[in-house]
Amino acid sequence: MKTYTSIESLKKELKNLKKKNRSIGFVPTMGYLHKGHISLIKRARKDNDIVVASIYVNPLQFGVNEDYGRYPRDLERDKRMLKENGCDILFAPSDKEMYKEQLVSVRIKDLSEKLCGISRPTHFEGVLTVVAKLFNIVTPDRAYFGEKDFQQYLIIKKMVEDLNFNLKVIACPIVREKDGLAMSSRNTYLSEDERKRALVLYRSLKAGKEIIEKSGDIKKAKETIREIIENEKPNRIDYIEIYDENGLKEITNDTKYCRIFLAVFFGKTRLIDNMRAKLK
Repeated sequence: MKTYTSIESLKKELKNLKKKNRSIGFVPTMGYLHKGHISLIKRARKDNDIVVASIYVNPLQFGVNEDYGRYPRDLERDKRMLKENGCDILFAPSDKEMYKEQLVSVRIKDLSEKLCGISRPTHFEGVLTVVAKLFNIVTPDRAYFGEKDFQQYLIIKKMVEDLNFNLKVIACPIVREKDGLAMSSRNTYLSEDERKRALVLYRSLKAGKEIIEKSGDIKKAKETIREIIENEKPNRIDYIEIYDENGLKEITNDTKYCRIFLAVFFGKTRLIDNMRAKLK
């Protein structure tokens, strides 16, 4: 596996690979990798000739008083995991390399003004800006994102469509621990008690899904989810929402699949999760 910290050096390497008609699959990450990230690497390995991953903790997507400074980092550990799972090229730039002078940003209406966009109003602008830069640097044929951040996936997919990026954005299933907790680098923040209580997210999602698929009663599903979560005494529920998964629209008679979205604080740690449900 080759590692690059320079944009120009990476672009030169990838340009040579493109000349040889090698397809490129790209997995952008913020590092501190887990099995969810590795599932994306494996999917990219299956679909492409060359697999590129990036590790960059992007300061633009963290708000004031969020966890940018303490976000877990372990580059050597991540390198070993990537190499063992078939990654060909790692891009690990510095802030100075990525943002020499940041005067341009990318924003999207509507999709970024719901769910996480309410409590983290600058988050998706930071995500889109860095992802647009990474797409222009790597010029992949395919890019892979986990469905745990389903809103992020939809927003990036919309950016690619509207700005005519020449690549396909692919969503991959949520990877969970054996007990159901969705894998996240932020799980490392949880105390033993907080992690045990956080299992309520998966349990409440399953209960909500069952109600929706049996009765189609969205209001009852939301009330049941809230009751189940509150029984575990979280520090705060940020949101419980259910939308048509096609563009996060309100559910109508034409909605075939919806998604239940959760964001809940356990201690100071904000965890998100979601689950698809089929309407009758």
